Amino acid sequence: MRKRITRLLLIAVLVAAMLTGCASQKPNADQSAKGDRIAISMYMWDRSMFKQLSPWLEQKFPDIDFTFVQSYNSMEYYKDLMARGEAMPDIITCRRFSLNDAAPLSEYLMDLSKTEVAGIFYSSYLEVNRETNGAIRWLPMCAEVDCTVANKDLFDQYGIPLPTNYAEFVAAIDAFEEKGIKGYQTDWYYDYTGLETMQGCAIPELMSLEGTKWRMEYESETEDNQVGLDEVVWPRVFEKYEQFLKDVRIQPGDDELKFSVVTEAFRAGKTAMFRNTAAMADIITAEDGTNYVMLPYFGETSDDNWLLTYPMCQLAVAKSVEEDEAKKDAVLEVLSAIFSDEGQKHVAAGTSVLSYNKEVKITPTACMEYVKDCIDSNHLYMRLASTEVFAISQDVSHKMMRGEYDAKGAYDDFNAQITDYKNPEAQEVLFTQEKAYSNDFGVHGSAAASSLMNTLRAESGDQIAIGYASMASSSIYAGEYSMQQVKWIMTFRNAIYRGEYTGEEVRRIMEWLVNVKEGGSNPIHHRNQMPVTSGLEFTVTETERGKFHLEEITVDGKPLDESATYTVMLVGADTYLEHPTFCNCPMPEDIKAKREDYYVNDYSSQEFIAQALGKTKQFLEPSEYVTILQKY
Repeated sequence: MRKRITRLLLIAVLVAAMLTGCASQKPNADQSAKGDRIAISMYMWDRSMFKQLSPWLEQKFPDIDFTFVQSYNSMEYYKDLMARGEAMPDIITCRRFSLNDAAPLSEYLMDLSKTEVAGIFYSSYLEVNRETNGAIRWLPMCAEVDCTVANKDLFDQYGIPLPTNYAEFVAAIDAFEEKGIKGYQTDWYYDYTGLETMQGCAIPELMSLEGTKWRMEYESETEDNQVGLDEVVWPRVFEKYEQFLKDVRIQPGDDELKFSVVTEAFRAGKTAMFRNTAAMADIITAEDGTNYVMLPYFGETSDDNWLLTYPMCQLAVAKSVEEDEAKKDAVLEVLSAIFSDEGQKHVAAGTSVLSYNKEVKITPTACMEYVKDCIDSNHLYMRLASTEVFAISQDVSHKMMRGEYDAKGAYDDFNAQITDYKNPEAQEVLFTQEKAYSNDFGVHGSAAASSLMNTLRAESGDQIAIGYASMASSSIYAGEYSMQQVKWIMTFRNAIYRGEYTGEEVRRIMEWLVNVKEGGSNPIHHRNQMPVTSGLEFTVTETERGKFHLEEITVDGKPLDESATYTVMLVGADTYLEHPTFCNCPMPEDIKAKREDYYVNDYSSQEFIAQALGKTKQFLEPSEYVTILQKY
């Protein structure tokens, strides 16, 4: 099914390009170079890439006008951009990657195989991304390690040794369970958890000669040759996974466990081990003062232990960049900087990663002490992560957890789905959008982001809505929308808070989101990080490039009354705003305490926008919510 849909891509491009208002221009803040400046657009797979990379690039290349957009972590997102006639961003990133998924984008991307930047990688890792014609269009960023995080202090407290093989892993779980502590748990709700635990418990089989041969066939399948599961490796994968689920003591309802619940229990010492990344182990070690360490996916002996890894993201370059030699040179220079020792360390931002690059030596942090043997022996498995494998792994693993399938039933269902995968959110047309709104940021903000906030506020009925962090991941196009396409318009993982604030508190919130602080901390490194408002208009002065000061605020055209009380909806995430390695701009404590009381529990902005569009059937008209004045 996947390939049959892909067959229609070129036709879809032509049809979408003829739609009224279709956004077909290059996604740069300014389409041409400003004087001697070259404009480069870069789509980030997640806001975490804004952490240290984007400000470092702007500082390193002051003569380049960057536009950084938080996009979506899926090849399907970029295929959808192409299908509606939009131009490919100059540099794109994606964490969820397989050569299988990426194949339909090949004609829109540069072949990087003969560039200097490709020459700095270990050949074995580049070969994974090499197409049958020899082209290499994707380059891997340093690798995340995603295995088992253990609370070593808890092991030491109860005198339970850290396991070194699978039998000892099960024995440790049993020992903790006897003491009333959950031995192992994870956020089973998500698709990545099913994918990684299923593959992780059977890495020796997947890395065998038969497993490697099957993967090569799957990654290079064609429209006329859909590749199902083999009859040697994959039956064994499901047998081992069935045993794994029993050994970690799956309970009814565990398939609904989400990240925050599992993480809180682990950090509270109620769980001894959980599946997560070395980056998470570093973060919570620093925050809790507890000794959290990484453990591998265990084999029968310590010689069979493996680490599950994946690049923090893959990078590619639009083929259209080749049309301008000066721009091509600039983009390749930026790519070389990103993949340099300094660049990859800015991407990693101090957390444990492994390098695929011959010239980069990133020293693992202390949490990796107990997986050093796997690193030294190159027992590093790169997960198979196609879009369909993510979704099918979640579906089948949940059915196994609920007792609907044994190993044989799971194998049969997975095999049937992988040869005819259908994304349920991509099928039904929900509505047809009549007008298109660009996500390009001008002197009055982003029309697409404004449309999103106006639509959210129409649903909530609040007087004011304030969106912080990046809100829109792409332009709003005119045409048909499925649920999946609705979700791709708005950036992921934004929390919602609703309550009453005084005008004085509203001003302080806006000052937190706009003003450069006394110590130099800056919440806006780039205009795309400007707050997006609905029902409230504001003026800012750009005192120097990338630094702003809040001026006037109005509510529906009237001056903000600081003594009045307003109903307010806040939409966003504090991640890069508050963290010291991001913008280092913590929200005022009294405002944050009040805001936490207004949290809409377990409800995301994506769910809210889907609910709103169920009623409006349109993304609403945007507003000129911001006016930017320049004084430099």
